[in-house]
Amino acid sequence: MPSITQVGTGLLTPIGMNITLAVSPRDKLGLTMGIMAAMTTLGPSLAILLSGVLLTVAPWTTLMWVFGAMTLFLLIAGGIVLRTVVDLGRPVLDIPSFLIVAVGLVGILYGVSAAFGGAALYSGISGVVGLIAMWLFVIRQRRIEHPLIDMRPFTNRAFVLGVLMTMLGLVFMFAMNVVIPLFLQSAREISPLGASLTLAPGILLTVVAGPVAGRLFDRHGGRWSIPLGFLVMAIFVTLVGVAAGYSSILLFGLLYVPAVSATALVIGPSQTFALSSLDRESAPHGVTVVSTSFQIAGCVGTSLAAGVYGAVSTANVRAGHSEVDALLSGFRGAVAIVVVTSLVGIALAIAAYRAVRAQRSAGSVADGQNAQADHPANTVESIMKSDVYALTSDDTVLDAITMFGRRGISGAPVLDADGSLAGFLSDGVVMRYLSAAHPSSTSIYSYAIGADEDLEQAMADLADLNVMRLATHDVITIDADASIADAVAALSDAHFKKVPVVGADGHLVGIVSRSAINRLAIAGYLDKRAATLEPVGAHA
Repeated sequence: MPSITQVGTGLLTPIGMNITLAVSPRDKLGLTMGIMAAMTTLGPSLAILLSGVLLTVAPWTTLMWVFGAMTLFLLIAGGIVLRTVVDLGRPVLDIPSFLIVAVGLVGILYGVSAAFGGAALYSGISGVVGLIAMWLFVIRQRRIEHPLIDMRPFTNRAFVLGVLMTMLGLVFMFAMNVVIPLFLQSAREISPLGASLTLAPGILLTVVAGPVAGRLFDRHGGRWSIPLGFLVMAIFVTLVGVAAGYSSILLFGLLYVPAVSATALVIGPSQTFALSSLDRESAPHGVTVVSTSFQIAGCVGTSLAAGVYGAVSTANVRAGHSEVDALLSGFRGAVAIVVVTSLVGIALAIAAYRAVRAQRSAGSVADGQNAQADHPANTVESIMKSDVYALTSDDTVLDAITMFGRRGISGAPVLDADGSLAGFLSDGVVMRYLSAAHPSSTSIYSYAIGADEDLEQAMADLADLNVMRLATHDVITIDADASIADAVAALSDAHFKKVPVVGADGHLVGIVSRSAINRLAIAGYLDKRAATLEPVGAHA
C-alpha cells in the first residue's frame, strides 16, 4: 500500500507542473510556479503539523482515515473542476528503462539512508549498484527511439543548475522540518503538538512568500534573490543551532521563521529558472526531471539530516556526554549539513546566471553568423533607434513632459552624469502621479474644460519634482548584440513598448521598440510574398 501511495504522489507533481506550464502566460510563469512551489512546500510541511495535532488527541490509525478522506475529496473535486488543457499524445512506455531507473533510485536512496545506520558495507554496495543502474539508464535513453525520459534538458547547463538549486532548497526544507521536531521532543521534552506548532509560523509565512517571490522573479529575475535566499537560510539556521543550546523555545522558533521563509526565494524561482531555459518541446521532459528531483531531494534531505542527528548523538553518548548534550550536538551536526548545502547553493546561483549570460552571448554570435544575406546583422543593434532622446538625473518632471511633447515621444531613459542608465520615465507614470496628487488633472488637457488653475498648480508641482522620484529605477535592458528573438521576448514578456539598449560597457546606445520589430516582420513578409508572386505577363 505505501508503494501505491508513493506512485500516486509521484504522478501528481509532474501533472500539476505540466498544467501550470500549459496555462500560464510566460510573463507570469514565476508567479504561477511560485504558487505551485508554495503548495508543494505546504503539503509535506503541513502534514507534519497536522500529524502532531492528531497524534496528541487520537491514535496513529486516525491519520490513515483523515488523509484517506482528504484524498477522496480531492479525487471528486479534480474530476469536476479539471479539464484537458493540452494536446494528448500516445507515449510508449519503455519497461526496461522503468525497471533500470527504479533500481538506480532505490539503490542510491537506500545507500544514503543506511549510511548512518551502522550498515556501511550494505550502504556502499547499494549506492554503487544504484549509480551503475543510473549510468545504464542514461545510456539506454540515448539509444532507444522512445526514451522514458528525454535527456535533452541535461544538455542545457542553466537547466541543470536550476534543478540542483531547487533540490538544495528542498533538502533544507525536508531536513529541518524532520530534525527540529525530533530534537524538541527528545531533548526538550516538548509534546508532538508543541513541536509542530514551533514550525507552523515559518511554514505559513513560506506559503505566503512563495507567490511574492515568484512575482519578483517575473519582474527582476532571480540573479540576486536566489543567492540572497540561500544566504538568509545559512545565516538564520546557524542562529537556530546556537539558540538550541538555550532554554527559550520562543527564540528558537522566531529564528527559524526567516530561515524557512527564505526557501520561498529559492525553490519556486529556481524551478522557474530551470524550466524557462527550455524550449516548448523539451519543457515536459524538464518537468519530469524536476518532479523526480523533488522526490529525491525529500528522501535525501530527510535521511541525511536524521542520519547525521542520530550518528552524532550516539557518538557523543558513547563518549560519556549527557543525553541532552549529545542530542544538542546531533542537532547542530544536522544544522551544519544544511548550512553547507546553502553555501553550495549560493555558488550554484552565481554559476547559473553566468551560464545564462554565456548562452545568450553564444546565441547572439550564432544569430549573427547565420543571418540571411538580406539581413546581414540580425541583432538588436540592426533595428534599434540610435539617436535617443534622454533625460538627465538632474531634470525635473516638467522638463521631461516638455521634451515628450516637443519630440513626440511617450517616454525616455534617464542618464547619470557619467552617461550610465539611471532609470526610465514614461508619460503614463506622470499621468498616474497627477491623477493621485491633482484629481482634476487626470488629463494634460485639463485647461480645455476650465481647469486652468488646477493645471497651473499641477505644473508647478512637476517643476519641483525630480525625474528620479517617478522614474523606474530597476530598468529592463537588452544588449546591443542580442538577437532580435531576445528583443521580442523582452518586449512581449514585460508588455513594454520600448526597451533601452546598452553596449558592452553598460552605457545606453539606443532604444528598441515594438514598432521597429513590427516593421521588420511586415517587411520580411512582404519581401517573401513579392518573391513568390509571378510577374505580370510572364506567360504572355
